[in-house]
Amino acid sequence: MTTELLVDHLTKQLRMPTIHKQYRSLAREAEERNLSYEEYLLALLEVEIEMRDENQKQRRLKQANFPVQKTLDTYDFSLMPSLNRNRFLTLAKGEFVEKKENILFLGNSGTGKTHLATGLGIEMIKNGYKTKFITASKLVEELLMANDEHKLGALEKKWLKFDVIIVDELGYVPFSKIGSELLFQFFSSRYERASVIITTNLEFTEWTSL
Repeated sequence: MTTELLVDHLTKQLRMPTIHKQYRSLAREAEERNLSYEEYLLALLEVEIEMRDENQKQRRLKQANFPVQKTLDTYDFSLMPSLNRNRFLTLAKGEFVEKKENILFLGNSGTGKTHLATGLGIEMIKNGYKTKFITASKLVEELLMANDEHKLGALEKKWLKFDVIIVDELGYVPFSKIGSELLFQFFSSRYERASVIITTNLEFTEWTSL
């Protein structure tokens, strides 16, 4: 077996598809630039890691299940004048996730709450955090089903695998009494354990009406 065929075989066996595809072109570039063996090896490892990071980000974006992937740089901050743009953008660094803190977007329809929450969620994925988007009504539906099947603990454990959960449209659809209780029990189960981002049109004083 030639050296080239052996490299092809070993990179496949080691599951290094990017190195498998690019080691020849990078070898030519290394020769042209008179790079050392160590510099060539470093270049190979860097392209492999970069592609793995990108693939992981794409998988997490798909797993997050955003209805539309809206980013923060496309949000019109004039829709919410009370929101300090610079202060808000500091949240994109993800410090609130490390501290297990929560974020609430409260406002009328048409102010872009879902856009902001989605954009922040995308930034968290870029920062390496597992993020999931779900509407409040869908979450309550899952909780009710799990409760009927005596699987609430398993469901909460599954959701705790996510560093950030975005619960959209809280208050837009009324819930049954048990649905509301299960939802707030769910929020309590994540308190100081993982972050929640909520969008709602309800003031705090109205939350008891859910």
